[in-house]
Amino acid sequence: MRRGVGVRCGPGVALGSVLVKDEKDAKAPKSEQTRTLILETALRLFQERGYDKTTMRAIAQEAGVSVGNAYYYFSSKEHLVQGFYDRIAAEHRAAVRPVLDTETDLETRLTGVLLAWLDIAAPYHEFAAQFFKNAADPESPLSPFSPESEPAREAAISVHREVLSGSKAKVADELVGILPELMWLSQMGLVLYWVFDRSENSARSRRLAERGARLTTRGVSLSRFRVLRPLVRDVHELFTDFLPGMAEAASARKRR
Repeated sequence: MRRGVGVRCGPGVALGSVLVKDEKDAKAPKSEQTRTLILETALRLFQERGYDKTTMRAIAQEAGVSVGNAYYYFSSKEHLVQGFYDRIAAEHRAAVRPVLDTETDLETRLTGVLLAWLDIAAPYHEFAAQFFKNAADPESPLSPFSPESEPAREAAISVHREVLSGSKAKVADELVGILPELMWLSQMGLVLYWVFDRSENSARSRRLAERGARLTTRGVSLSRFRVLRPLVRDVHELFTDFLPGMAEAASARKRR
């Protein structure tokens, strides 16, 4: 059984999610239904054949649409993975509501958010490593730091903003905009570990999530002290200067 902190998981929720999804699909415009069909077909083929061996032509054939129609909705196989990122982000936002709506303890909130992500991503674990080698390339659209990944990246960071803002933890005003990004980067470390974790039900990743949340909470607590705030800013600047996409995203936010 999967464990979670304030997050409902298990077969009942999975069935409920399917029923809700089917209802939404039935009400969605035909174009959105077609897009969803192509994406779900691609994810199934990625699992069955592997990411590298799955072609856009095969996806179109399995989905019962023309190749041109498949390219109309997704300009490349990489953009299909972006659709997967967006779906994971949307499902994660829904899954974290129970813990974020009821808990105020920062460690409990963060643990719940990280475990919820592992629950949502679990069905895709087998083929995650197959496209990670492409995502690890900073020039690839699949990179979590690429311009193409900005919507999913920003959605994930916004969850961490809510984790922080809804907690009873005291945070210095000058760090309010920095800490959620650092918390998201910590989550990316968890994702990297999870991709290659072969323990049963990703048990080691779950323990890492719990211990990482505890360590992050201590770090946030220590950041209240003025003497440590420059260190937090320096760490953030290090990431924004050297991780592709982070500097561009920061500049875009400033312009907005």
